[in-house]
Amino acid sequence: MNILVCRTDKLGDFVTALPCIYALKKHNPNNKIIVCVAPLNKNLALSCEFIDEVVVDSGENILSFASNLRKLNIDASITLFSNTRIAFAQALALIPKRIAPATKIAQIFYTHRVRQRRSEVKMAEFEYNLELTKELFSDIDLSYKKPLLKFSDAKDIYKIFCINNDIEKEVIAFHVGFGGSSDANWTLDEYEELIHAVLIENRYQVVLTFGPDEKELYEEMQNRFVNYNVVCYFSQESVNYFAKLISNFRLFVSTSTGTYHLASLVGTPTMTFFADTLFASSKRWRGIGDEELQQNFMIPLDKKKREILFKKVLNILKKI
Repeated sequence: MNILVCRTDKLGDFVTALPCIYALKKHNPNNKIIVCVAPLNKNLALSCEFIDEVVVDSGENILSFASNLRKLNIDASITLFSNTRIAFAQALALIPKRIAPATKIAQIFYTHRVRQRRSEVKMAEFEYNLELTKELFSDIDLSYKKPLLKFSDAKDIYKIFCINNDIEKEVIAFHVGFGGSSDANWTLDEYEELIHAVLIENRYQVVLTFGPDEKELYEEMQNRFVNYNVVCYFSQESVNYFAKLISNFRLFVSTSTGTYHLASLVGTPTMTFFADTLFASSKRWRGIGDEELQQNFMIPLDKKKREILFKKVLNILKKI
């Protein structure tokens, strides 16, 4: 059976799709699993042994896109997050069984619409994705391995990184950037205090990581720590390279953004900050990795409560 799974939004969103994709492959290894992703996620998808083929939605003409899908002889599709373009293209491709959440006007193009009410956040995003597979296979086992993704050359990548940056201790990484669906974060001054708490204890090497679109932030944090033994890593390599690197870190500290989901995917312990709202909460966006490796905190809007939480996080970092 040729099964198409569509998730064409950002990095973190695609990571939440991977347990669902793994479950479909595990249910019957003879299933051919094809995924449709955004260009950013192509290489990560190709690195997953449970994915057989990758289709990239690069925004081409919808008729051409549909034609490419039709050539794949797809028997069924599961669209985890829909939009009109993705929905219409699948209908034009004459995919006989098209499954998606019953939301938005795009649902009219699907043959099977599943009412989930994700806004109620009765489960995590990745669990909603897993639930959709039951519409295709009612007896499917939704369990998956953790970590879900390992790279055979990750330790070699990390070894070279340590040599190049004179790192001789375990790494605690801070990703102070802000993006994706994240609605809350500490200020740079607050992050500076958290980082100093780790530096004072002198047990770990601190690495600050930055995405390719965060050059100004990278330069700002470099200036703040110019007199300290802090490595500022400005990522210009692939998502896969970054995943291999962070899989070796002792702890990854960040707001709820794509890099956090990537860290959880590869089994790295995380300390993550979420907005104090249901939509952006850890209840909805917790990582797909082992829950015991996740420390999730909701940053309150109330100033006093925020100060109390900050002191709590500060003390945790001092004791790691």
